[in-house]
Amino acid sequence: MPHKFATMRGTGLVAVACACATLTGVAGAGYLWRAKTASPPAANAEGAKSLGPVESPSLLHAEPAPSASVEVDDAHPEVFGHGGPAPIPAALAGLDLAKMRADGDALVAPADAGTARLTLDPDFQRAALGLMAAHHVPEAAAVLVDVATGRVLVYASHVEKGGPRDLCAEAKAPSASVFKIVTAAALVQDAHLGPDTRQCYSGGESRITATDLLDNPARDRNCTTLGGAMGRSINTVFARLAGEHLSPPQLDAMGRRFGYGQSVPFDVPVEPSTLHVPADPLDFARTAAGFWNSTLSPLEAVEMSAIIARGGETVRPSVVDQVIAPSGAVVWSAPPPAPPRRAVSRETAEEVAAMMDHTVSEGTSWHAFHDGRGRAFLPGIEVAGKTGTLTDADAQRYYTWFTGFAPVTPIADVRQVAVAVLVVNGPRWEVKANVIARDILRSYFASQATEGVTRPSIAAIQKMHARRH
Repeated sequence: MPHKFATMRGTGLVAVACACATLTGVAGAGYLWRAKTASPPAANAEGAKSLGPVESPSLLHAEPAPSASVEVDDAHPEVFGHGGPAPIPAALAGLDLAKMRADGDALVAPADAGTARLTLDPDFQRAALGLMAAHHVPEAAAVLVDVATGRVLVYASHVEKGGPRDLCAEAKAPSASVFKIVTAAALVQDAHLGPDTRQCYSGGESRITATDLLDNPARDRNCTTLGGAMGRSINTVFARLAGEHLSPPQLDAMGRRFGYGQSVPFDVPVEPSTLHVPADPLDFARTAAGFWNSTLSPLEAVEMSAIIARGGETVRPSVVDQVIAPSGAVVWSAPPPAPPRRAVSRETAEEVAAMMDHTVSEGTSWHAFHDGRGRAFLPGIEVAGKTGTLTDADAQRYYTWFTGFAPVTPIADVRQVAVAVLVVNGPRWEVKANVIARDILRSYFASQATEGVTRPSIAAIQKMHARRH
């Protein structure tokens, strides 16, 4: 009998309406951008971008300060703690982000101790909510965070029918191919593979069978690299490489390094993601490719991209700057960031970032990030990302994901951000997650006066939707 999440394709996600973004104009404590700019990547024989010479700058530019992070080992790989709700400061008890409102030039939300002033940028928050509403998706959520500091700039949820919900903190959606980030990290760190590892394959576009796992030169007429497989979300490549090079305990440990089975430390409760890694070889291969056995919240999805962008280190996301009592007194202020924990090695993060770069440059999000003439919506800005798509046919819910970070190569005076978007469509598809993620990034980079980047037109989206329906 097929699993309830019966099919999966290498495309972006459409889901619950919630958008979350974090930006700040101040350098994060202990993190600096690389001053040197990267040279243009060279093209290899297949037209894919290579990383260039060894002496070129890293893909990652939220550089950790020498004050070391806390190391995580395989015996205790949990980066956030052992499951259950993460502790929340007492002053933030009762914080209700579903009731946020504008207060002058800031966004605020009620808490038991008074009014919480939020880190959110009102313009970005308004744009994210407007995008999801204009597309009329049944449910959607998006999170945008400043990579260096963890400050949340957008935290938005949209539910087309029904009461408001904090979808950014819900971990009910299947991870789908976003889980390939975890598998890729394990293949690099534990199996010592890399973006240029080649694998031939056949089958596996929407399901994986036992036959798909067997090498067969007569049948395996397509070959690609691990980086190319990440970009185009090729299930069979991840399934075969995981089956050959990884054990279930290794994949489970890497999942916990990225926060699976734990609640992301945050200013409101976050539902823990789930992960079950089976021992059966076929089910293990399917899990490694992202077909099922894991769930994820948009908040944790953005944290996964931030870990890669930060060279393997975690950052605690924060959405509250201060809590102000009815008397006007400040009863709580956000503390300095805690020392980061190292989830994976810097080398592993750089290799995974190189793979994620393929998603927009040639893979499942190329069309979303380019117009009909092949012109980039974000010219001169490299975006590393991962899509995911999975269908719950019984419930008629069609999940799409996009998580990633930009710019990959530093741009002067522009903060690096990580984004995650989940979209849940019904039987009639409205939009995929990578399109909404693209437009949130357009809003952000246009606000930074980045050359050639324009803001999306919500009015144009509304007109297009009206013509379609």
